[in-house]
Amino acid sequence: MQLDLDLAGYSALAAISLSIGFIAARLLNERSFTKPANDGIYSVTEDCKLVLVVRMDLKMGPGKIAAQCSHATLGCYRAMRSRNPVLLNHWERTGQTKVALRCPNEDELIALQKEAQRLNICVQTIRDAGRTQITAGSRTVLGILGPTRLVNQVTGMLRLL
Repeated sequence: MQLDLDLAGYSALAAISLSIGFIAARLLNERSFTKPANDGIYSVTEDCKLVLVVRMDLKMGPGKIAAQCSHATLGCYRAMRSRNPVLLNHWERTGQTKVALRCPNEDELIALQKEAQRLNICVQTIRDAGRTQITAGSRTVLGILGPTRLVNQVTGMLRLL
């Protein structure tokens, strides 16, 4: 009879510990998200994506576009690793959605960057080193990583690359 009580006590203790751990992890995850300028905290369950906005007026070749998009991806990853690791881990666990979009010119790219900054989502501007096709310092690609609904507010009107 004593063995049954001990087993029941251990089972109850394990269930309580798991529940407390689950609730604490959930609260910590939600608090780790940054607060956007417009509507509260991000949900742990929100879809996230990385958008790579490519300037089309530069007439970059496919290899150049790939290299510049790689720079933007790595820049966003590094920024989010220190700024918001919880959101980054969520993006990694949920498929790492990436979309490449067209942007007509630098003015539009700058406007998109400002809007992403206003919404407090990760944005990285890539400037070319000038070793091959593009003038040094030219903005080539804009990387934007965050909750899909906010990224879409910034880039939803752009066409696929």
